[in-house]
Amino acid sequence: MPNPSLEERVARLEAIEEIKQLKARYCACCDDHYDPDSIAALFVEGGVWEGERFGNHLGRDQIRAFFASVSGEITFAAHLVLNAIIELQNADHATGKWRLIMPATFVAEGRKEAKWLLAAYSESYVRVDGRWLFREMHTHVNFLEPHQGSWAKTAVL
Repeated sequence: MPNPSLEERVARLEAIEEIKQLKARYCACCDDHYDPDSIAALFVEGGVWEGERFGNHLGRDQIRAFFASVSGEITFAAHLVLNAIIELQNADHATGKWRLIMPATFVAEGRKEAKWLLAAYSESYVRVDGRWLFREMHTHVNFLEPHQGSWAKTAVL
């Protein structure tokens, strides 16, 4: 297999960086009260968001509706993603794996509770009109557990 040209190597690095920026925008939208319109716009029209206990949502309309409702259950979140593994299949298709650790405030029966979420993302991406979007996002929840102590009453956005 021949060595990739400098142009091919730069294009690969640019694609990986654009996907990292896509993921950062997703996290920022989630941390901004789960902005449903902005989150849905990050997915292709027939995109998939699957989150185990948080349900399966197919297409932008279902994704938008889910995120419009989740902000009532999660009133504070800080999505901290790390350990990105991004693999390009070709110039317009890629897959990615990430880890998530997220301190959050959940509301249940009118009571706020500080919790930790640890999860693993498995994603696929597609470039549409020169812009990377999520095709699928699957979230495997490792644990969602109460925090000893609490930020639920003091955390601010």
